[in-house]
Amino acid sequence: MKKRKIFLTAIIAVAAVTGGILYAADHLDSPAVSNQSTDITDLYVFRGENTSNLVFVANTQGLLSPASTGAAKFDENTLLEFNIDNNNDNIEDLVIQAIVKNGKMKIYGPYKPSATGIRSTITENAFTVQTDVTKYGETAKIAEQNGIKVFAGPRDDPFFFDLTQFKKVISGAEAGFHNPGTDTFAGTNVLSIVLEVPKSQLGGSGTLNVWLESKKAIN
Repeated sequence: MKKRKIFLTAIIAVAAVTGGILYAADHLDSPAVSNQSTDITDLYVFRGENTSNLVFVANTQGLLSPASTGAAKFDENTLLEFNIDNNNDNIEDLVIQAIVKNGKMKIYGPYKPSATGIRSTITENAFTVQTDVTKYGETAKIAEQNGIKVFAGPRDDPFFFDLTQFKKVISGAEAGFHNPGTDTFAGTNVLSIVLEVPKSQLGGSGTLNVWLESKKAIN
């Protein structure tokens, strides 16, 4: 059974209530992490148009200008891993793993990991679906297999935040935000992985706690 060892480099977390939408955002990292293949900007989890499904979104490599987006790539040595806790003990019961290989985004799971924590392995027989990575400006390429849909490629950053006004509020120069505010991230892009997964494959019947890790291969 072929496996690949992975080392944790970054993490972002969110507690997702089934039927709702929650997200975690992290756009400003240290120079050692920012703009790297391991740099996570957002995690979104929400109910799909088909209400029997949940949608998982991992956005990475934020603040890409339109001019630089075409050259941005998923790294073949970087694993994006959705961790799913379905019994509220804050330990992953299932994982969904995404990694690119030869221009295709390969998805493994959801499946029970052989170990929990900061180290992960890819179990090849847990493979479920793959899709060609959509290039900047192309029509979205979406694949479906084993009940799971997947998209991978550049997208406009959906996160809205008025950073200039935030700094004024923090400094005491302003009492609050404007409506509407000014979106600091307007016109910038991210590399995105979007999965639609049947709830029946996720276990549990109440709250799902979901967190996203990016991990670097160590062999």
